[in-house]
Amino acid sequence: MKILVCVTPTPETTAKIAFKDNNTAYDTNGVNYIMNPYDEWYALVKGVELKEQFEGSKVTIINVGTAENDSVLRKGLAIGADQALRIDAEPESAYFVAAQIAKYAKGFDVVLLGKETIDYNGGEVGGMLAELLDLPFISFATDMQFEGSLATVSREIEGGSEILEVQTPFVVSAAKGMAEQRIPNMRGIMMAKKKPLVARPAAEMKSPLTVISFILPPDKGAVKLVDPENMDELVRLLHEEAKAI
Repeated sequence: MKILVCVTPTPETTAKIAFKDNNTAYDTNGVNYIMNPYDEWYALVKGVELKEQFEGSKVTIINVGTAENDSVLRKGLAIGADQALRIDAEPESAYFVAAQIAKYAKGFDVVLLGKETIDYNGGEVGGMLAELLDLPFISFATDMQFEGSLATVSREIEGGSEILEVQTPFVVSAAKGMAEQRIPNMRGIMMAKKKPLVARPAAEMKSPLTVISFILPPDKGAVKLVDPENMDELVRLLHEEAKAI
């Protein structure tokens, strides 16, 4: 089985959020980047599990980004991927990323990625990639089991779960439950240094989207304490100020 896992760096959850260049770009000064947790914990680990299940399988990780992302790719190799491919370009938009990956993603049995990134929370790349590859797409998958080339995939829906069957090849975005986090051990870290990490030039294209500006949410107001005996006041605040009821 040939498995492709799309990964990307994201700022740590404790990183300070600030913008520069007239609020058109994220200020990365002093920000530490990690592999997007949904890509790492669920998509990549599931890919490694499939490799262990099916003899002769290989896992390739792919990223659209600059050389600064190589450390994240090396971590993916340490977790168990066999090779890494970086498309050398700034990830200008979700469509740009999907289009660049699509140029290299043909011929794989399964394409995995996290359900979304923890910075932009768009969840767009998977669907776009599947469309560009003309493949079935299953989003927010929580479990995936194979019998030959037939996969049974579970995903959460409103009020329950949905179970689907799909033949390879297909694209799937992974959510919590798909796999359990793995921490690279020393052997994996040492072997990662010898695994191939190749950078390829990006395909010529212009992103159809341009960022106009980013806006931070308004500061939270002061906490209001309400006497537990004064339910009328609590209801009034929830209705008139919080607009919760």
